[in-house]
Amino acid sequence: MISTSEFKPGMTIEMDGKLYSIMSYDHVKPGKGGAFLQTKLREIESGRIINKRFRAGEKVNQAYVDTREYQYLYRSGDDFIFMDKESYVQLTLTVDQIGESYKYIKENTDIQVQMYQNNPIGVEVPDTVELEVVQSPPAVKGNTVSGGTKDVTVETGVEVTVPLFVNKGDILKIDTKTGEYMERVNK
Repeated sequence: MISTSEFKPGMTIEMDGKLYSIMSYDHVKPGKGGAFLQTKLREIESGRIINKRFRAGEKVNQAYVDTREYQYLYRSGDDFIFMDKESYVQLTLTVDQIGESYKYIKENTDIQVQMYQNNPIGVEVPDTVELEVVQSPPAVKGNTVSGGTKDVTVETGVEVTVPLFVNKGDILKIDTKTGEYMERVNK
């Protein structure tokens, strides 16, 4: 059991027989009444997002999640195929299990798969990833005066807003939490 004062984003808790990942929380001290913690939780199994209010100091069950390293092999429809690098056993996860992280996973990269009671429940991607630009519209002359931006597509299919100087073939560092362009990486 953990207290609500120990909550952190990304932590997994168990309530009513279901697993929830803490997405965000806000400590609120109203003028009248006791303090509380307003949280935004994602149900691991369904991906559904709920808002839940906890009293300050309330105790909840923490779910102990183990992480194991797998290699991402390929995508087949809504299924993502991973392989344990030691035993070569393949594991299939769905888009619902992976969540928005699928946008930042490249083939043949090592990924931390979260396991709860030996069942996969999600993946951990690094805070930043480097992805190659595969589609980029040309910069239009005259747009450069105000430091314009454009949308490009990277190798995983995600669109990212970048400065006009970014071209096809460039490698970009992208923040996986916000999906924002950080910098162009020299080849």
